Amino acid sequence: MGVRPPQGGSSDEPDAIEFGIAALDARLSESDVQFPATDEEIVAGLRDPEIPYDAFGNTLSMDEALSQLPRREFESESELLELLHPIFEDHRASSSRGLLDQMRDLLPF
Repeated sequence: MGVRPPQGGSSDEPDAIEFGIAALDARLSESDVQFPATDEEIVAGLRDPEIPYDAFGNTLSMDEALSQLPRREFESESELLELLHPIFEDHRASSSRGLLDQMRDLLPF
């Protein structure tokens, strides 16, 4: 998932803020993790095992996310992402704030 950040006029800002499976996918692409891989190899291969699960910067550690899965070895990256998707979505849904709180974050005052 991703969401556009507030526009600040600077071209140095990213086009979108990645979180959830999209953020994990990007981190895995930049890592040296080779599949099939164990949960330990995945955590060790990620430079920062904290993955943001919402647009507010809340994170979930890969250790915690992987511990919620019934298996410890994954044949492919797509298999891993598919299994982790509900876990990231559950965290995002349980921490989502109301619309009013989200609008306050976007306003400059």
